[in-house]
Amino acid sequence: MGRLLDRTFRDAGGRVVSALAAAFRDLDLAEEAFAEACARAAGRWGDAPPADPAAWLYAVARRVAVDRVRRRTTAAAWQPDAAPPEPTPEDHVMALDQPIPDERLRLIFVCCHPAVSPDARAALTLRTVCGLTTAEVATAFLIPEATLAQRLVRAKRKIADAGVPYEVPTPDRWPERIDAVLSTLEVAYAQAHADAAGAGPHAAFAPEMLTLSGLLAALVPDDAEVQALAATFHYAEARRPARLGPDGALVPLADQEPAEWNAPLITGAEALLARSAVCSRRQGTLPGPRALQAAIHGAHAARARTGRTDWTAILGLYNLLLAQRDDPVIRTNRAVALAEVEGPAAALDALLTVEADGWLPLHAARAEMFARLGWTADARQEYTAALALSPSPAEALFLRRRRETLDA
Repeated sequence: MGRLLDRTFRDAGGRVVSALAAAFRDLDLAEEAFAEACARAAGRWGDAPPADPAAWLYAVARRVAVDRVRRRTTAAAWQPDAAPPEPTPEDHVMALDQPIPDERLRLIFVCCHPAVSPDARAALTLRTVCGLTTAEVATAFLIPEATLAQRLVRAKRKIADAGVPYEVPTPDRWPERIDAVLSTLEVAYAQAHADAAGAGPHAAFAPEMLTLSGLLAALVPDDAEVQALAATFHYAEARRPARLGPDGALVPLADQEPAEWNAPLITGAEALLARSAVCSRRQGTLPGPRALQAAIHGAHAARARTGRTDWTAILGLYNLLLAQRDDPVIRTNRAVALAEVEGPAAALDALLTVEADGWLPLHAARAEMFARLGWTADARQEYTAALALSPSPAEALFLRRRRETLDA
């Protein structure tokens, strides 16, 4: 039963909290009510779990929230959305076609309100809407967990104090929030993409972020960066069938078989990327960072047609991207492309300037360059450091295999 509750918590927690927050206009109340519902489930499900565990949690959490509001001294002046009818949460949810309203997009815009500091918007959304732990979000942003925890507390307090409306803003107010919204989707998708087998706790993020990015692309057809992000997700998901070898090990992009890629998703990605370019030309602007990232994905996808990877073009795109978004992720990925153009020594020089120790991809990239240069002891040390950072099973198997080849 513990496994069922854990899986339901991961898969439906974001939808439940978002729906509660939208109904009660109180983020803390939503999180507390959901936590209480989970605690009750742990004690009551036993050998007879409900037919729809997620819906059960939502209905019970909603009832908990209503009860808590009624006990507040301000309850007489506050009205939540209509409370669930009697007699039982289970009876109620099983009678509905959509027992849990999907309010995640609304809550994403709430968390990305200008009242919240820019460095906390995406983090708050990932913690609240996507259900990532504080440690996972801190790792994604390469900052200490304690620092992030303080930011989250301040952000939620700011939303409450500023009376931020729980609604999707009108289109004219989107520009002030859209970058944080896109950053949130990027990090959420990255959590799923890191698990090549699609069996980890955040596997569901991949199709959900693909859907949400497509929805945003339709809602904001004239935003080049929105179109580009949707294109990136399409390209990345197109490669999923080729990311896992028959032995369960991760297959790096350069070693994947293009025939296994999803052609319709690539076609969709190309259309979105083309639309992004049209938007930039109309507005007289240069491609933004997400457009450049999508173009890099597109250059890799071109191997399906040409049979080769144009690493020089990819390195040029990374150089442009680094001028707009200089961070450890871009520097590490650029170094991988640099190795194919100028060799592993140049790439290693670039990687040794990246300040992100404790970040798994950096250790893996350094290990690869050390190995190519024949510096076995250094490569083994970096592979061991990467394996100590809890990679997904597929990635761990790949890293162990790489380490084993050092002794061959």
